[in-house]
Amino acid sequence: MTAPHARTLDRDTVLCISLAARPSNIGTRFHNYLYNLLGLNYVYKAFAPADIAAAVQGLRGLPIRGAAVSMPYKETVIDLVDVMEQSAAAIESVNTIVNDDGVLRAYNTDYQAVADLLAASSFDRDAAVAVAGSGGMAKAVVAALRDTAFTDVTVVARNAETGRALADKYGFAHVAELGGVRPAILVNATPIGMAVGAAESELPFAREVVDAAVGALDVVAMPPTTPLVQAMRARGAEVISGDAVIAGQAAAQFELYTGVTPTAEQIREASEYSRK
Repeated sequence: MTAPHARTLDRDTVLCISLAARPSNIGTRFHNYLYNLLGLNYVYKAFAPADIAAAVQGLRGLPIRGAAVSMPYKETVIDLVDVMEQSAAAIESVNTIVNDDGVLRAYNTDYQAVADLLAASSFDRDAAVAVAGSGGMAKAVVAALRDTAFTDVTVVARNAETGRALADKYGFAHVAELGGVRPAILVNATPIGMAVGAAESELPFAREVVDAAVGALDVVAMPPTTPLVQAMRARGAEVISGDAVIAGQAAAQFELYTGVTPTAEQIREASEYSRK
């Protein structure tokens, strides 16, 4: 698959960006593919800001239409925006900022992407679920689990304060370590398994825990075949991988920025192109 022919930029070209500590090309390629395919005068660029507060203020001053927000800024930007829309306010985590004539509105499209994928899965809603992590992405995942009828959920986080707060908010359990517990479904909402990271080749759960599970969701999209995904697929277990999550949330961002709803086929094409 080749990208649609790139357009010439001009003074009317609308700029959208991403803000991440370690930006990838996935979002950049996804959005620009669709801009070109649909003939929209937009361009998308990824940034690793040296000063997140100044970067968010820059959305207003340039002006920039919108920004995707990734780790570790999903909670930091809360105090920097003007309006927290329901999707972000409910879980106190932001992954999208939209600039409406100088008013910065915050959303969380991670939540909707995960909820949609869980709803479409064949995971047993009565099965025990363990979620590794208690940061911004974990908040979206735990909220989505609750809203798609999972009831037996444990937040696994060594940070007792954030882990317990997240679990308590939804009436779930919190532990620092799983110990001898063997949940049926595992969720990785941490950077473990991310390419070029310190834990690139590691599993987010002990090997014996992974071997006992029957399904998994891994939010890491770079690469989409993390050690957890590989281990589960090797024995035919159902897996939701991070590339599916990022495609779903990016499509929702695209619509917020442009007002245009791409088709399922266009989203699939853009997702495949973004991972090349």
